[in-house]
Amino acid sequence: MHTAYRRSRLRNNGHDIRSDTVQLGLIGLGKMGGNMRDRLRSAGHEVIGYDPRPQVTDVDSLAALAGALAAPRVVWVMVPSGEPTRSTIKELATVLEPGDLVIDGGNSRYTDDGPNAAMLDEKGIGYVDCGVSGGIWGKENGYGLMAGGAAEHIEMAMPIFDALRPEGPREEGFAHAGPVGAGHFSKMVHNGIEYGLMQAYAEGFELLSAAELVTDVPAVLRAWSRGTVVRSWLLDLLVLALKDDPTLEKLESYVDDSGEGRWTLEEAITHAVPLPVIAAALFARFSSRQKESPAMKAVAALRHQFGGHAVKESAGPSGTPGEHAGPSSGTGSTQS
Repeated sequence: MHTAYRRSRLRNNGHDIRSDTVQLGLIGLGKMGGNMRDRLRSAGHEVIGYDPRPQVTDVDSLAALAGALAAPRVVWVMVPSGEPTRSTIKELATVLEPGDLVIDGGNSRYTDDGPNAAMLDEKGIGYVDCGVSGGIWGKENGYGLMAGGAAEHIEMAMPIFDALRPEGPREEGFAHAGPVGAGHFSKMVHNGIEYGLMQAYAEGFELLSAAELVTDVPAVLRAWSRGTVVRSWLLDLLVLALKDDPTLEKLESYVDDSGEGRWTLEEAITHAVPLPVIAAALFARFSSRQKESPAMKAVAALRHQFGGHAVKESAGPSGTPGEHAGPSSGTGSTQS
């Protein structure tokens, strides 16, 4: 085998199986990285973690991490995408040795993978990119994994992938998506789809809440969670959120994005693939960050000019808001 293995007994789908356990270096022990360390250790693997925060790290530097691992080493990078990941991999190239393997499990853009792999290859170090889905629930439920890289590097890390993925058939929680870059590309598309699904659930929730006819919105969403064609884990999470806050009044309507939705749309343009749902979901997030929308002000002004439609005046110096411009029925709901 590629690394120092020892034997242990694991359970999968209620059956005892024998599985190789390995030694792994894990860089980045935040919400996901820390949970991944716990899940891997519970499966019998030896995990040595590095994090700049002394209260969670096992070693005090990347050099110390390399020194604590038996060759050939497998090191998983789980830090923020972009320059933090690139600089970490550059430093690893100086402390690792030929035959070692680096896995980037963060949300890096797939275009970073080729340069990272080429740089490490000059030192004889392998590289795998792995998209990881599962969030904070992955520790208990397992993570969906999409990996890109050479077959021999995938095989080298397979005991790690098997421990991280959900129980059940490997192909239902892990994919060798293709060569270097394919893992992060697949995760990018996954997250773009996630944008669209979340937006659809959110719009349905808003419409149900706006209709006086529906008196228990959380109950309706909960009833969708089994047997319907819209059931999903995302729906289950929305039901869970509404359990504690039935109208979501504790939250602000500001929604950030971490980049994958934008990258997905850029690739759609490159490949001339229409993605209207994902595009609309991304732009909806942009709208959530505007205290005031210049575009919608322009729409209001135009409606007032051509049709004499009522407008909502901006707050004056005293801070008193203008009159609400709702429909003539006076129900208080806004017009589109």
